[in-house]
Amino acid sequence: TTIPASRTNNVSLNMASGVTRNPNFAKLQGGYLFPEIGRRRTAYLEENPEMADRLISLGIGDTTMPIPPHILSGLVEGATKLGTQDGYTGYGAEQGQGLLREKIASVLYKGLIEPEEVFVSDGAKCDIMRVQQMFGNNVVSAVQDPSYPVYVDTSVMMGQTGEINSETSQFDNMVYMPCTAENDFFPDYASLPRADVVYFCSPNNPTGAAATREQLTQMVNTCKERGSILVFDAAYAPFIRDPNVPKSVFEIPGAKEVAIEVNSFSKYAGFTGVRLGWTVIPSELKFSDGSLVRDDFNRVMTTAFNGASNIVQSGGLACLDEEGQKEIDGLIDYYLANAVMLKEAMESIGFKVFGGDNAPYVFVQLPEGKSSWDMFSEILEQAQVVTIPGAGFGPGGEGYLRLSAFAPRDSVIEACARLKKTMAPKA
Repeated sequence: TTIPASRTNNVSLNMASGVTRNPNFAKLQGGYLFPEIGRRRTAYLEENPEMADRLISLGIGDTTMPIPPHILSGLVEGATKLGTQDGYTGYGAEQGQGLLREKIASVLYKGLIEPEEVFVSDGAKCDIMRVQQMFGNNVVSAVQDPSYPVYVDTSVMMGQTGEINSETSQFDNMVYMPCTAENDFFPDYASLPRADVVYFCSPNNPTGAAATREQLTQMVNTCKERGSILVFDAAYAPFIRDPNVPKSVFEIPGAKEVAIEVNSFSKYAGFTGVRLGWTVIPSELKFSDGSLVRDDFNRVMTTAFNGASNIVQSGGLACLDEEGQKEIDGLIDYYLANAVMLKEAMESIGFKVFGGDNAPYVFVQLPEGKSSWDMFSEILEQAQVVTIPGAGFGPGGEGYLRLSAFAPRDSVIEACARLKKTMAPKA
């Protein structure tokens, strides 16, 4: 008997494979934060299509200014060379072009690190997962609370954690380091259970807090005393204007014995869509058996990565020229001016506000008892401005709202006016 096509299609659609799902993925809570924001934004516009042209995004930290001319010329030159016999290049070193590694070490780190300690990649977010792959599932990780969701989610994916605790909204077998207004958003790691790997971001996403030299020295010393490895996320380093705030963990004595640093050109030069980053793993950093951490990370890179695009690396070289550095300074100044406007607008309403000085993020403390997701929805519906609820960065972010300065100036001015109207205390 011939089976109708409709029935065979249904059978094929409903059939399951014989492969067991990775149980660690079942632990993950809902969707990743930023796609969830996008989903809610899309749902709002489907219900209110007339608001499409009115919507302003102060949400995801995506750069909006065009890539400046000199840096762009580096990308163009890199692409043009591929169309010539003499300029064509295929596979390159997985660790990155030698000249780019040299310039990162000399221009951005002023010789604090060696070129062979630099691993060029397609971005800091990707490198965090590569670092996790290197460490494996038999380590305990510590994260700031609130923090960038990638640190937690990759730890869960790797099988480092237990299940989510329904009472605390935190995963078992992970150390959460409270970062609150009361402790200036700097964690007291020494008072918490020891972790093998400590993830720390400064200037911080989402709080905008930037660790001082004294604070970072304390963190480095504590990690050294406890035998922990510090993974320092410096993606927002170019926004630092305070001379007492280090741009790199390697400015701290002894850091090369305990720290890894991840960074990216995304926020430096508007490379969020171009994709170029790097990770620094010092030669002095060792596992408990004396083997070099750098060697294992090199194995990850050479096994699972073919190197950053040759075109993009050409753009990276242009970023590190004197002219490229000036262009980056101009971009950073633009976004910092936006941050100042957002901070002043929120303060004028009467909110307590953090960040926005050495960082592109403004962290707004909401009235006691106010849900950050509820405030997100109210602002979206009443002001047509997309923000980020603090709860999306972990339980410690509840009661806060993150505003991003990565928007065109006109949009920031308009958003400030709308937020003042929407968020002002009702008489």
